[in-house]
Amino acid sequence: MKRVYDKLGLNLRRKKKRRLPRREKQPLQVPEQINKTWSMDFMQDSLESGRKFRTLNVIDDYNRESLAIEVDVSLTGERVVRVLESIIEWRGIPKEIRSDNGPEFISDAVAQFCETKQIKRSFIQPGKPMQNAYVERFNKTLREDVLDAYIFESLSQVREIADSWQKDYNENHPHESLGGISPKQYLNQKPQI
Repeated sequence: MKRVYDKLGLNLRRKKKRRLPRREKQPLQVPEQINKTWSMDFMQDSLESGRKFRTLNVIDDYNRESLAIEVDVSLTGERVVRVLESIIEWRGIPKEIRSDNGPEFISDAVAQFCETKQIKRSFIQPGKPMQNAYVERFNKTLREDVLDAYIFESLSQVREIADSWQKDYNENHPHESLGGISPKQYLNQKPQI
């Protein structure tokens, strides 16, 4: 039995599915210094008008410090690279970046950037967000304190509130895993290697 598009003489290409390499489970370890491991992830929400937006969240696993909350309607692999470059300007280069297998994170732009900067990329196994627990915990706090707490009218409002919250989170938010102190206080207390 011929398909409809065959009868009409249409030549449709079949889109090949991009296969992911096998991802090995890696234990989640607490880094012993800043810039050893960064974690990044996306979140999604919508404005009052119904227009969807995303946030790219980047944290340093050492002290759980929020390094970036990038907000926009579209965040491509190239945009991820620009965010990472801006963080590196003031923070330095990480040894490793952990993320899920989202198309932005496995893009050629991010791969080439990490290769150029000699940054190891670590990917969690598909469907196992607990392997990226530090940023997932951060996402939960951001969701409760910001995204679920406000009805946003514009992207600029989201950015303004997220920037203010990020500063407060880094300077004042106590973490049980850090002995009940904030990421900045933890960083100031620990001698850097």
